[in-house]
Amino acid sequence: WWFGMPIRGDLGLILILSIVFLITGLGIGLLASTIANTQQEAMLTVWMTLLPSIFLSGFFFPLEAMPKFLQWVSYFMPLRYYLVIMRSLLLKGVGLEMIQFDVIAMTLFAVGIMTAAALRFRKRLD
Repeated sequence: WWFGMPIRGDLGLILILSIVFLITGLGIGLLASTIANTQQEAMLTVWMTLLPSIFLSGFFFPLEAMPKFLQWVSYFMPLRYYLVIMRSLLLKGVGLEMIQFDVIAMTLFAVGIMTAAALRFRKRLD
């Protein structure tokens, strides 16, 4: 029970998938820091990715209420998949087979962004 809300899904799965999402966020920050020349540029870059992600992920507004174009854009936001996963696990208690598309998509984002950040970081060191 957390804030009086029962956790219906597997707590271990929630933890593992939260770590995958945190790796995605870490990758975005690392990538921004390799692109930017100053700390302020890096912070601005992260904010410029964070705000659209929050607004287009279904956090504030239901995805179904958005225009089709914005629904399409939301597929490029890792937060979208994380929110679907967390809502499904916490509120509905579904199994991994019901959220496998979202898990795969979020994992691909984590791997892709961390790979891009590592390559960019290595290039910057040279």
